[in-house]
Amino acid sequence: MKNIQPNCFKVIKKYFPIFTASLLTLLLVLPYNLLFSQVHMNKDSVDNIIESSPAFTIFKDNYFIVGVPMNQKPDAYNSDAKFQFSFKYRINNEALPGEIYSYFTYTQKSFWDIFRNSSPFAETNYNPGLLLIKPIYSKGEFSKLLMFSIEHESNGRDSTFSRSWNFVSIRYAQIFSKNIHASLKLWAPIGISDNPDITKYIGYGEIQMSWMIIKNKLFADASARMGKNFDRGSFLTEISWKPFAKTNQYFTLQWWQGTAENLLDYKKNTSMIRLGVILKPNFMRFY
Repeated sequence: MKNIQPNCFKVIKKYFPIFTASLLTLLLVLPYNLLFSQVHMNKDSVDNIIESSPAFTIFKDNYFIVGVPMNQKPDAYNSDAKFQFSFKYRINNEALPGEIYSYFTYTQKSFWDIFRNSSPFAETNYNPGLLLIKPIYSKGEFSKLLMFSIEHESNGRDSTFSRSWNFVSIRYAQIFSKNIHASLKLWAPIGISDNPDITKYIGYGEIQMSWMIIKNKLFADASARMGKNFDRGSFLTEISWKPFAKTNQYFTLQWWQGTAENLLDYKKNTSMIRLGVILKPNFMRFY
């Protein structure tokens, strides 16, 4: 396949890592009062937001993106489309004892070899879970969330291609401002049979940060996982832009670097740059 890497992808491959580093540096040097303008929400406000929201909503980002590798010459076998849909369903309309809300969550991520003959699906990962959320307040103001989940993830295949694991996790999310939030998620496997060494590549935790640069128009997201060694783990960064105020869709540019992008090839170290369309959940409902 001769022209799978157009000039725009060549430019992106060359400059997007530089852009990512510059973005993170800018975040560190911007004025404190610009980044950390306080979110003023008390318990009644938070309860009202959660309980008045639709029970069925977006959980993680929903997207369709197409891209090429950054560490090898693109061809029909290493370039692909990647898409994800994710939702959550609030089980209880009012808080449980302890001011806890419960959700059923589901995320499905697929890798599609659209440039190959017959365009086969290479891999699909299924991730259902049960999520408990507890808002935390400081001096009466909403400032953080504590989350506990039980999850299953598998690729729905059998024999030597089967990949699956079950895990419990705890996540601490800090709201720094109405523009920035960050979280730390730690997990522990509770059942691994097909791939007992998967945590060496996927790690035991994830650090995530989201920044709304321009309200409801421009977003930057970054996350990192650490595997057993420094050559394992992953880094994901996204920049999303909504060109029209009356639309719900954003254009997004995503860069993945590391291992375990999918379950089937969790040992493989990949570097992929992809461009496409994304639907994002409300910024403040980042859980």
